[in-house]
Formats: sequence, structure tokens, C-alpha cells
Amino acid sequence: MAARVPEPRAFWPLLTCACTALLCLCPALGGRAAAAAAEGEEEEGAAEAGSVPLLKGSALLLLGCLLARCCGAAGGGPRPGGGWGPSAARRGALEGFHARQLRLSPHVLGHSKAHVGRVVAELVRAAKAQGLQPGPTALSLRGDFVRVGSAYEQHKVRSPDCFDVLVPLRLPPRLQPEPGRAAPSGAFVCGLRAPAGAGWPRRYRPFVDGFCAEPRGRCLLSSALVLRWFQGHLQRCLGAVRYRLQERCRISLAACPGRPPTLLIRPCSDYVCCHISMAVRLIPAIPLGDALYLTALPPDAPPAGPAHDALWGLNASRHEQRLLAWLKEQAPASSCHLKCLQLLKGLRDLRGQSLEEPFCSQWGRVLSSYVLKTALFSLMLHGPLEAWDERFLVERLEDLVMYLRDCLRKQTLMHFFLGNASLPEAVALPRFLKEAAPVNLLAAFDGPTLDLAAFQLLYTWSQAPHLIRTYGRARYLRPAACRHGAEARREPPAD
Repeated sequence: MAARVPEPRAFWPLLTCACTALLCLCPALGGRAAAAAAEGEEEEGAAEAGSVPLLKGSALLLLGCLLARCCGAAGGGPRPGGGWGPSAARRGALEGFHARQLRLSPHVLGHSKAHVGRVVAELVRAAKAQGLQPGPTALSLRGDFVRVGSAYEQHKVRSPDCFDVLVPLRLPPRLQPEPGRAAPSGAFVCGLRAPAGAGWPRRYRPFVDGFCAEPRGRCLLSSALVLRWFQGHLQRCLGAVRYRLQERCRISLAACPGRPPTLLIRPCSDYVCCHISMAVRLIPAIPLGDALYLTALPPDAPPAGPAHDALWGLNASRHEQRLLAWLKEQAPASSCHLKCLQLLKGLRDLRGQSLEEPFCSQWGRVLSSYVLKTALFSLMLHGPLEAWDERFLVERLEDLVMYLRDCLRKQTLMHFFLGNASLPEAVALPRFLKEAAPVNLLAAFDGPTLDLAAFQLLYTWSQAPHLIRTYGRARYLRPAACRHGAEARREPPAD
């Protein structure tokens, strides 16, 4: 991807000819002016003598241009990302923006993740112990949790105060996923069907009555009913956890109808050095095996009506984490791919501050973090991973912007895992993903919206230094050394 730099020796013949011509020209010009003055041609000689400095200056200017071109091509002049040219100013603005406002302190992020892990583990353990006992008629927690999202993929920006956690559930046996399909929202959805035989519904009648719906005569697990049970179950178990953690933090549960509950953690000032309140979204998940999960669809996602409550969305976060780990191993040690993703997120947020509704909301949805991450995956596998070295930060970020621009204009950005036959052999995927129908992540948006988003994306990139100066703000202050660092490092690794 990097431009090929010409060999310096290729310019020596041209430079030698220019110097020779200048050396021959100067004596000739000087001798002609002296002869004109000696023959008494006052007016004409004076005019020619006056033109000598002009000719000499032009020749010197020509030589200077040749020297500048030779030095620049040989590596001594401004180049993309270096020197004092426009590219250098852009790189400096991006680097400063990343360092001051986007980059997270490893200490704060590590401490926050460890604190979230301890609190969520306590809550899940209490919910499993105090909830309904596993059995043929019960819905219960499996007893573990899975850390997902940008905070655990090393590309979260700004303050480490929001986390996502999947909480797997245990269901009665023999529930089977229906063939999945692409929803109008650009997501892969499917249902969980109960066996059609007469014996299963009769044996598991309490479970069917409490958690299943029957749209179009089919017995399907209802995501709305499961989510309502999950919220109430965690709320009932919160008292015991709050008592055990009262010296460490204050916790509460915020529940919004149709959405996963959010665990609010406010550390006590005498226990935690960072003093950052955290919000943890607890997402009930149905395990499919092979590190795949089904989660409830957002309430505003189509289709609406009874069919919406009987559908589940696919979550492949664990496979995304494995792909990121593989890319980290294959790319150079100083790879800038995660930094490019963080910068694009930050520029998207800056541009969103100056946009008006209704396009402002659509701007964030079109360029969601999942869309940006999918575009990064696709672009990195198109070319050599060596080109993602830190030296080429501006070039690779520009490539990512142009790739996204093309996807928006074509109105197509396919899901990276579903039905993708061009993945490297080293990236092993379960059969469910390989045989799934491809999904267009931009299917929920119309053509004018995507065209406007493509235009605004190019404008955001071209005006990036100006946007950073205008809308950039100082972020949270970095804390002092943590006296609980050793305890944070003893936190068990991610699931």
C-alpha cells in the first residue's frame, strides 16, 4: 500500500546537466555585457546589462527547484506523515486527538474491568443460587458470564464507564433454532422452536405457559417474556449482593421496558482510587454452542408486532474477539488498525455534534461501531498486513474512510462472518455461520440517507483538523497510582 520511493541516483544526471548549463551560462552572460559596454553601446548595453541579473536569477531558481525535487524524492523532503506539509499537520492533529481524548489509561481500564468482573460475578452467583432450581419446568442462569464489546477488544474510546456482559441462560432440552434470515434492520434473526410432539408441551407445560408464544400456530420462545423474567429475577437477588458489597461500592439496577437491565456501580471513595461510576449492560443470552449466542432484538427494530417478540438476534462477539487476536498476531507489533478504528469513532462523534436532526441520529446508526469494525475486518484482509504499521497511520485511516465511502455509495456492507466464503483458513468458524444466508448491514437505510452519510464522511475526513480544534474537549483526568493494583491484577482472565 505504501508508495515506492525513487532511487536518489536516478536524479544525478539531471542535476549534473543543470549545474553544467548554469556554469556555462554565467561567463557567457558576463562577457556579453562587458563587450557591449566597451563598444560604447550605452543604451543597448545598459539594457542587456540590466537583464543579466534577471537571467542569472532565473537560472538559480531553476537549479533550486531541481535540487528541491531531487531531495524530496530521495527522502529528504516532506512525505506523507512527515515534515511540515499538510499531511504532517493532519497526523499531528490526529495523534493529539487520540492521546488527549480517545486513548484510555491502561490503569483505569484494567481497574474498571476487574471491578466490574467481581461485582457481576457476585450478582450472577446470587441469581443462580436464589433463583428457580434447574429442572424440566424452570428457566435459570447457567452460572457464568461472557465479557463482550469494545472495552474487552482494546478499541474503546473516552472514559471506561460502559461495559457489556452476556449472561447465558439454561433452557429445557430439545429447543431448536429455526432457519435464520436477514431482517429489515440489517440483522440476522431466527426463532427458537419447541418440539411439535404432544409429549414435550405436556411435560414442560409450566415453561411453555410462562415463556413461549404462538405466532402463526408455532410454539416459539418469546424474547420479551424471557427478558421480563430476567429483569425481575436480578432485581430480587440484588439485596444480598448489595449487602456483601456495601464496603466496596453501591449498586443498583436500572430496567427499561424491552431492553436489557443496566447494573449501575458507584465505587466508594475510600476503596477505589479511580472514582469512576460504571454502567454494565447485562444481556440475557441463549447459548447455541460453538461460542454463539442469541439475544433479544431492540424494541425499535423491525419487524413490529407479535412476530418481533418471537425472534432472536445472533451474537458472534466471541468469534470477533478471536479474529482480532489472530489479526494482532499476524500484523506488525506496532500495528495501527485498532488506533484507526478509535480515531474513526472519535471523528464520527465530533461530526455528529454539528449535525441536525433527523440526520444526526441516522448518522450514528449508519456509522455504528459494529459497522466500522466490520469495515476494518474486510479492509485488513484485502491487502498485506505489513502495511498497517504505525508509520502509515494516515494512509490506512484514509483507506478505511474511502472503503466505507464506497460501501455507502453501493449501499452494501456484508456481515463479516455470515456466509463469508473468503475467510482465511486459520479463522475457524462453526457450521452455523458458514451456512447462514449473507446479511447486508446497511439494508435498513434508504439510498438518500446513505448518499448523505457518504458525503458527510468525506467532509469529516477532509476537515478533520478543523473539527478536532472546534469540537474537541478535554476528557477525564488520569488518576494517581492505584494502591489496589496488585488486587486488580489478580482478577481471573476473560471467559
